[in-house]
This record gives sequence, structure tokens and C-alpha cells, in this order.
Amino acid sequence: MSAETQGASYAGAGVDIEAGDRAVELMKEWVRKTRRPEVLGGIGGFAGLFDASALKKYERPLLASATDGVGTKVDVARRLGVYDTIGHDLVAMVMDDIVVCGAEPLFMTDYICVGKVHPERVAAIVKGIAEGCVLAGCALVGGETAEHPGLLGPDDFDVAGAGTGAVEADRLLGPDRIRSGDAVIAMASSGLHSNGYSLVRHVLLDRAGLALEGEVAELGRTLGEELLEPTKIYSLDCLALTRTTEVHAFSHITGGGLAANLARVIPDGLHAEIDRATWTPGAIFDLVGRTGRVERLELEKTLNMGVGMMAIVPAGSVDVALATLADRGVDAWVAGEIAERGARTTGAELVGDYAA
Repeated sequence: MSAETQGASYAGAGVDIEAGDRAVELMKEWVRKTRRPEVLGGIGGFAGLFDASALKKYERPLLASATDGVGTKVDVARRLGVYDTIGHDLVAMVMDDIVVCGAEPLFMTDYICVGKVHPERVAAIVKGIAEGCVLAGCALVGGETAEHPGLLGPDDFDVAGAGTGAVEADRLLGPDRIRSGDAVIAMASSGLHSNGYSLVRHVLLDRAGLALEGEVAELGRTLGEELLEPTKIYSLDCLALTRTTEVHAFSHITGGGLAANLARVIPDGLHAEIDRATWTPGAIFDLVGRTGRVERLELEKTLNMGVGMMAIVPAGSVDVALATLADRGVDAWVAGEIAERGARTTGAELVGDYAA
């Protein structure tokens, strides 16, 4: 019987159900590692279950939710064939958005879309997500793996996730708490994190032709290792701050850069001034700027420039906040302060020059 006269099948269309089942079996071990007492059942059902009676400890619980992906960083992972770190990035992008309002991360779901299911690759991605969930203190309660032959190449993939957290209503952090005279504490990033990779790839790979496998002297490792450095997850560090001292707000530094993200939590009438001289951006930021002749302001509105999270605290809380972060191994420093806006028209700005 010719191919034209054979009956059509899902497998013939490019979808391998058995490979998908194999991927689920491989990932179960990692999902179990994220389990919290409130989680009911396991993966394989139609919905993940989380016991909402855990919220009884709150007087007035507010649920916080967020969803995100990791952008074109997945292309670097694909090119290098490294799949077990990209999940850290996904958890960071979702759960560190949730913790900004003071919410405790509770649970997360993921969505992995592939051109062809390679069970070991999918399991490696989920392994990274599970490890990230442990670092964020949340459970991975479920997800979806979708195979899209014809739309994606056999090695192409993308990831996305959604998360939920909870915060006591009277402990909600944000613009309403910020006052003139507050200090802005910067927490160091682990590198590029998961933003600006379209610019980074264009400059370093497309224009400069650098090899991902090549050693870069100023980085002290290969370019690929630098670009795949997992995004720092700050969730538990931020929650520790809220338990040890007074915190008014957090700002997660992601797409749009430091000033634009900080401005999102600055109320009308106030202004955040950040002094570049308080830190030196990592070598990767200089490499991108110098190689692509990218102007500083363009870099700063695209990349995090070495700061992944910011905390806004009363001046009297600075010492305790810095000590708490140091005890947790987080490199942090006072980067600026909040003042009356006056005639200024922006919520946040960077001033001065970076330390050499």
C-alpha cells in the first residue's frame, strides 16, 4: 500500500504520544521534589490540586498571580544542547514577580512546547523547573507538554509558566508604603538573567560571529556558559527581609532595565535616584556594549546591568536588611534613595558613572 493510500495517523502527522508518555515518567521524580504539604495528588491528572485551607492562617489573604517565559534565551540552550538550566530562569521570571508584592510563592504550572518530543530533553527542562521551584519555596503542581510538528523544528522548543502566591492584605507591599528618605538596596544579578537576549544574540553571535563554545578571556569561561548562567531566584531572600525588618517595596529588574522597572513601584510625587558609582556591572555587559557599540542608555533600558532585584526600605532598616542579605549569601548594597520629585518627570533615573 502506498503512502498516499494508507490511513492517516497522529504519529504520521509528527506527534509521538508514546514519547510524551515517556517524558512524563521521567519528569515525575523531579516534580516530587517540589512537593509541599498542601499539594494533593501527583502529576498526570487534568489539574493540579492545592489545599486552599492553608490560607486559613491569613486574616485576609490576597492571591497574587503571574505568568512569563524566558524569551530567546531558549535559543542559546537549544544551540548548546543544554536543557537543565532554562527552568531556573522560568521560575525566577514568574515567582520573583510574585514576591515583589510581599507574597509567598505557593505553586506553579509550566507549559513546554516542542517541535518533537525527546523525552530526556523534556525531563531535563522539567528538572530545572523543579530545582527552581525548590529555590523559590513553591510546588510544581502540573504542566503541559505540547508537540507542534510543522510549526517548530525537531529541536525547537519554548517554555512558559504561571504561578500563584499569597500575602496578608495588611502586609501588601508597593507604592503606597514608599516615603521620601527611603533607601534603595540593590541585589546583584547572576548575569544577564533572562532579558535582552535578542540584542545580545544579535551583537555577539550574528554580528561579531563569536562561538558559544569559545573561551572569552574577560568572562573567564565560554560565551555559552556565561549566556546560560541561570537567573538568580530571590523569592526566599525577599521574604526573609520582610520577616527581619521593615520593607516598603521590591522591584524585579527584568525587561526594560533598572530605571523603568523601579519606576513601576514609585508613587506620584516621589523620585528614585540611583547612583551608578555604587557598583561595577559584570564583564558581560561591557562585552555587549563594546562589541556592538551599544550606547549606555540603550544597554540600560535593555539589560539589568548587574542588578536583579531592588528593595526599598526605611533608612533605619538598611543595616538589618544588608546583614540579612549577607547572611543569605546575597551581594547587596545601597544604590540610591527616594526623594520628593519636584519638577522631575520620571519615577526613577540613574546618575553618575559606573565604578571602574
